[in-house]
Amino acid sequence: MFGGTVDRFWRFYRTPHGKRLFRYTMVSVISTALTFFVLGIVFYVFRLWSEAPDNIIANVTGILPSYYLNRNWAWGKSGRSHVWREVVPFWAMSAASIVFAFFAGVAAHHIGVSVLHLHRLGRTVILYGANVVAFGILWIVKFLIINRLFHVHPVAEVKPDLMEATSA
Repeated sequence: MFGGTVDRFWRFYRTPHGKRLFRYTMVSVISTALTFFVLGIVFYVFRLWSEAPDNIIANVTGILPSYYLNRNWAWGKSGRSHVWREVVPFWAMSAASIVFAFFAGVAAHHIGVSVLHLHRLGRTVILYGANVVAFGILWIVKFLIINRLFHVHPVAEVKPDLMEATSA
């Protein structure tokens, strides 16, 4: 049962699309780890502000490494970035991520303080969970949008007409 699944996964991974998807996922893992590290420092250790602003700071720190890792490692591009085809769409999606980060922080604050009456450590755990949920949803939505935008319809194979083949 699992052998066939592993075999299909391995065959898919060995394709250019599979490698790109794997690398895109790994960039997300790296960005999340960086975000969680910064979030732990600014929210739990230094106690700078509350959940929403600290969550924004943490998520902004992951944007630039995410751009370069995706561009250079996942998609294998080098050289100067094209402003309108690469930079602007990436920052637009990043802006959406920041809005999600803000609302995740607001929700985490409400749940941690008003609903559960938690101390800083419990609120930090709630904030991590809110990030995972928010960015998990955003990751799926971005995938669905990109898949819809860049979906290629297969072209039907054109077979020469028998009459044309015999007359030539």
